[in-house]
Amino acid sequence: MAAKLETPKLIYASHTFCPGCGHGTISKLLAIVLEELGLEERATGVVAVGCACLLPESFGSDWIQAQHGRAPAVAAGVKRVRPNNFVFTYQGDGDAGAIGIAESIYAAKRNEHITTIFVNNGVFGMTGGQCAPTSLEGQITTTSQAGCDYHNNGKPLELAELLASFDVGYIARGSIANFKELKKTKEYIKNAVKCQMEGRGYSFVEVLAPCPTNWKMTPVKSMERIEDVAMQYFHCGELKGGAE
Repeated sequence: MAAKLETPKLIYASHTFCPGCGHGTISKLLAIVLEELGLEERATGVVAVGCACLLPESFGSDWIQAQHGRAPAVAAGVKRVRPNNFVFTYQGDGDAGAIGIAESIYAAKRNEHITTIFVNNGVFGMTGGQCAPTSLEGQITTTSQAGCDYHNNGKPLELAELLASFDVGYIARGSIANFKELKKTKEYIKNAVKCQMEGRGYSFVEVLAPCPTNWKMTPVKSMERIEDVAMQYFHCGELKGGAE
């Protein structure tokens, strides 16, 4: 008999992300971790602008809407007045790595006791698929019709490595390209949650994810692109605070 796939109780409705989008999978991993750790009633999420703003429509934690890029600053304030809560931001690469990069950096610099889930799909997803700080060489976007050019656009931002240079609790990068990577990413998220709740400071998990709609690919081809292209540039694993 096949194993029954249980939907976490925190997922109270069907998500409204595009078919094949990585957000549905990543948010489910987070919900599973929170329920495993008994934190579903103490979780407060902060979103700003982008596809992440759709998450409160299906994910049953408390939510706060921040201004574009300011989710870490808002989350830091929430954690300081609600220290027993698990407080997290859920952000895309444009939100956390472009307009919000100062907030990302200073949350790490202060070692704020918050957790960031950073979804890296290499484009500004909600606004039409423009070139993002994480776009890879040759990537076709609405603002790089001939392909992203490192000479003009610069190399992709490696935000996990940048934040790992600070005195923080935990930094990791995972992927959802296949089941093996999915299991690792779930453990990274769990380690990040534990880091916060154990009082060790700031934690951050970057997740390489597909955007089939803006990549102009099928969901299957999008997953293959993560394995064959994205993971070759953005190396997965624990960067700080993991097992020695």
